Amino acid sequence: MKRSNLMVGLLSVLVVFAVAAAFKAAYTVVIPLMIAWLLSYICGPVVNWLVHKRVPLGLSVLAVLALVLFVCYLGGVFLGGRVRDVLAESPRYIQQLNVIYQDVVSGLDLPEDFLADIDWTRQLGPKVAAASVTVAGFMGNFLGKLTLVLIFLVFMLLGKPYFKYKVAAAFPEDRATQFTDMTASISKQIGQYLVVKVAISGTTGVLVWLTLTLLKVEFALTWGALAFFLNFIPSIGSIIASIPPILLAIVQYYPSPWTPIFTAVVLLTVQMAMGNVVEPKIMGDNLNLSPVVILLSLIFFGWMWGMVGALLSVPIAAAIKIVCENIDALKPISILMGSGKSLWKETLET
Repeated sequence: MKRSNLMVGLLSVLVVFAVAAAFKAAYTVVIPLMIAWLLSYICGPVVNWLVHKRVPLGLSVLAVLALVLFVCYLGGVFLGGRVRDVLAESPRYIQQLNVIYQDVVSGLDLPEDFLADIDWTRQLGPKVAAASVTVAGFMGNFLGKLTLVLIFLVFMLLGKPYFKYKVAAAFPEDRATQFTDMTASISKQIGQYLVVKVAISGTTGVLVWLTLTLLKVEFALTWGALAFFLNFIPSIGSIIASIPPILLAIVQYYPSPWTPIFTAVVLLTVQMAMGNVVEPKIMGDNLNLSPVVILLSLIFFGWMWGMVGALLSVPIAAAIKIVCENIDALKPISILMGSGKSLWKETLET
């Protein structure tokens, strides 16, 4: 019996990695599908509400699709403007890097001509030009992915209002109720997570923008937007978002150290306060996920799909946990994936 359980466990691990390898290989199709799946939790309630108000389903989906396209258009215009501004100012900052480099080399008392012939303009100039080409390619690739996302999203939204009726007709009453409750729980928790995360990320972005504006660090709006987007990546996103403005402040205000120090202290304070105090307080134990599970999910899905996988890691982990909760054989996995706070409170009460 023990040997059989061991074989089942090992086979399960192999199946997980085989599925992960298949999903990684199918990156170009799976990623748009997963993004559409996540967007369906935001757009689905709007479609259901419009259908409930007797607006035709096709017209409801079209209205939501137009809103998504409008938001994407505004985001593309904003991103393009920020990238152009940074690239336009890059020669000035490269020249400043030359000055910093020469001062550092002269202060290290190195042998004559040791590394002194490095010209940052010559070293970084072609890379900046290549970056502009890369950005253009990224935008073109993004538009292609967006088209696929919207196609998946349309089909998901068209079937959303009738899903519960199909489940009721396909399964016995008890099974249908269990399946409906499971999908409703996934929808509710992921929807709440997205709403809270958008609010907290938006607040973080605004605070970063205001802070850098007061400190007169250039491209404050760009760094605020970066903080907003990267805050969706658990744990490490906020840290990564703080690095570029701090480095820019060092170059911009060289040789004065005070503004870069203030920038680092204030940005890290904002990120830590929002991530470790405000977010847990507002979100509470809504997802009931262990920090270790969140970290492993971030690593695993980041390995599979890169930054997009990191962004999707928490919602996917929450969905997996809810599914395990509703399958008797997998309930131990669900318990292990949880934070354990509710179990700890129950132990104290008894």
